[in-house]
Amino acid sequence: MKSVDEDIELLARAIMVEAREEAEQLHTEAKEKAEAIWKRAQEQAESERKVILVRAKEDADRLRSQASATTQLKGRSLQLDEREKILNGVFDEVRKQLDAVKKRPDYGEIAAMLAREALSQLQATEAEVSVDETTQKVLKLDDLSKELNGKFNFGEKLEEGTGVVVSAASGKLHYDNTLETRLSRLQGSLRSSVYKLLMGEKV
Repeated sequence: MKSVDEDIELLARAIMVEAREEAEQLHTEAKEKAEAIWKRAQEQAESERKVILVRAKEDADRLRSQASATTQLKGRSLQLDEREKILNGVFDEVRKQLDAVKKRPDYGEIAAMLAREALSQLQATEAEVSVDETTQKVLKLDDLSKELNGKFNFGEKLEEGTGVVVSAASGKLHYDNTLETRLSRLQGSLRSSVYKLLMGEKV
């Protein structure tokens, strides 16, 4: 069974081959058009020969330049589209594996860090902390209340997500610090590094 990395590598190669073939085709078409313009120019009257040849050369150069630019743009666009698909696939796979974090022996410390960070962001001394079932078993709110000199209680259980969502000021302030939301927040800044790793480049 192929690994995700092998699938990604095969997909990336296929896209580059397709872009290269399209570039060659566009280049051939541009060359044919340029040759047709040149032939027509030679068939014109001798008195207009110099002017027509200059114009034909300009047209040919422009067509070649346009074909080259179009090829580059299409190739780049295909490459970017595939890059996005690959990256979205990687982040989707990571998202599926987030639930496994709850099985780690240090998950209690992770849960405390998530809650501490959310409470600090809201600068709340009183708050409701909504968590999933597993997090509620390991998160010691009494310890956090003493540490942060506040009064924190568990709110409604989270139906989705792993981690904590904190509400303060009678629900007016809200901070989602579930692992899923954290991944979404980090996704933009991680995309370039993840892609370089996938392509075997140094980060």
